[in-house]
Amino acid sequence: MGLEVENFAGNHDFSGIQTAEISLALSSVIELGGKRRSRVALADARIQELEYARQVSTIDILGQLTASYIETIEFQERISLAREDRDLAKKILSIVKHRSAKGATPESDLLRATAALAKADLILNALQQGHQRRVIKLAAYWGDTSPSWKQVEGDLYRFAQAAEFDELYRRALSSPALAVLASEKRLKRAELDLAKTNSRADLSWQLGVRHFEGSGDTALIAGMSLPLFSGNRNSGALRSARAAHNEVELLHQDAKLKLHVQLFEAYSQWQQHSQAVTTYRETIIPDLIKALNLTQKAYEAGRYSYQDWSSAQKELLDAKRALIDNAVAASLNQAVIEQLIAEPLNQLRRINQ
Repeated sequence: MGLEVENFAGNHDFSGIQTAEISLALSSVIELGGKRRSRVALADARIQELEYARQVSTIDILGQLTASYIETIEFQERISLAREDRDLAKKILSIVKHRSAKGATPESDLLRATAALAKADLILNALQQGHQRRVIKLAAYWGDTSPSWKQVEGDLYRFAQAAEFDELYRRALSSPALAVLASEKRLKRAELDLAKTNSRADLSWQLGVRHFEGSGDTALIAGMSLPLFSGNRNSGALRSARAAHNEVELLHQDAKLKLHVQLFEAYSQWQQHSQAVTTYRETIIPDLIKALNLTQKAYEAGRYSYQDWSSAQKELLDAKRALIDNAVAASLNQAVIEQLIAEPLNQLRRINQ
């Protein structure tokens, strides 16, 4: 609605409002080219993009939480192994002391065994301190600065039975990570459509009445207007919107290639490390345990040196550390796979039950 007053407050015949012309009119714009539909589509695309971005942010946080959880379990496993190492060092020191008292072992072996026990205590203490740091880090996800719990439950050697890679990749293509780019592509498409519609001029109309104060007469007024050359004026915005749409299309294709590489790398490493866990638990560690027992008996019988016994112990501990390393790597890669496909891998199985 518009109100317009003309020919008033002038001089001579136009002083005051005796000759004023007062117009009261309704006016509007008729949008052409589907502008309203394009604006609604653009708003919907922005809302959808925000929703996918929220999902991606949630998945990223869950991925960080999972990695922190795995690290905490890893430290618990390493602490158990360090305690085993410390107990074995105590046992070795006791046996070496007994043999040294009989004169069957040189003093240097006794010094090595004593140093080995001190070193085992230091490693155990360092791991316990590291575990406390991991507990505080994990508790921070719940806003807890002084957690009452000291341990977390979980089996580091339990993995999911992954599907075939092609199936995982198909599921990853519909994950929020790619959906964000797909949504952005729809957003740029909507912006391009809106830019195209803005190249179409809008029709403006006006209809009202005019009162002539001097004569007391009243008349209708009407008008229409159509801007000229609006397409030329909007050509720059149209080219910019088209370039942005083409750019996000290329980014989407590039993201699919990177997703394929990242998923395959995680899948391949998951297979590699889970198979290594099986080999260590079923073959390598049992054989090294037998070898250590035989070496200990041979040392007590005087057939092997302390160095032989210490080497057998070191081989076994290294194998158990490698078992933990591979189990952690398999678990972390499984977490990456689940993060990329945005869903958990079901049908869990326990390796080497």
